[in-house]
Amino acid sequence: MVTKNKLEKKKYWIWLSMIPNLSCMEKQKLLKIYKSPEEIYNLSENKLLQVKGISNVSVKNILNEKIKENLERHIEYMLKNNIDIISIVDEEYPKSLRNIYDFPVSLYCKGNIKILKDKVIAIVGCRDATNYGKNAAKYFSYNIAKQNINIVSGLARGIDSYAHIGVICAQIEENSANSINNLKKCGKTIAILGNGLDIIYPEENKKLAQQILENGGCIMSEYPLGAKPERIHFPERNRIISGISDGILVIEAKEKSGTLITVDFALEQGKDVYAVPGNINSNNSVGTNELIKQGAKMVTNYEEVISAD
Repeated sequence: MVTKNKLEKKKYWIWLSMIPNLSCMEKQKLLKIYKSPEEIYNLSENKLLQVKGISNVSVKNILNEKIKENLERHIEYMLKNNIDIISIVDEEYPKSLRNIYDFPVSLYCKGNIKILKDKVIAIVGCRDATNYGKNAAKYFSYNIAKQNINIVSGLARGIDSYAHIGVICAQIEENSANSINNLKKCGKTIAILGNGLDIIYPEENKKLAQQILENGGCIMSEYPLGAKPERIHFPERNRIISGISDGILVIEAKEKSGTLITVDFALEQGKDVYAVPGNINSNNSVGTNELIKQGAKMVTNYEEVISAD
């Protein structure tokens, strides 16, 4: 449960996240020197200008009084909507995410943050998925979740949505079958957004987002409240999807697909990449089939992901 006292202790992390156009690398640099966002909050203009690698525009934004004035309103919204924030100093922050080059120094979270410590497989793919892709995403996520492994995706249309849906179906089935003595655990699902947690995009996935939370999952974003789903945010959030996962499964990707950006991040981070082969006559299979030719592990059933991982 998110409390007023809890958020007050984290208010400087919230403030730091609200500063526009302050990159992850700039935040990391400042925190390395000054240790806490509260120290950064209280810095003078002269002190900030002396920090190498921090642009004049960033200095101006850090000193912006309007952001400081909006901080309390931000906290009140978070409290009312049970939104938390975890930072790199918190135990709940995913350990694997610390290992990527431009890790976010904080993450807004809604739901069960305890699952961030557990094993995770990412499932990604086309927004305009075929029935083949939708069924494959649901099949893999459903069965992997049955092995008590969490699934992370991006709550987008198509493959992402069906990856989340498969986990929820597995949870509902397990809860029904084990209602008397719940002996078997089931994986949960994590959605990483490319906008603030006060917005669900696409809007059609509002019900799905609620189901994720109701079934013990988590919704996360590095972006502050009010941040819109801008195009640049989606490739940025993909590094988090791959960063918190133990392996990434690609189901349907076109030749030039945003999904392949996630794969690039995964390879940079040393993660295993799996791909489901597709119809050679389908544009949605060009990317996945090419990944297989380049060395991604071809999988046709969930056990191959479990055993390889």
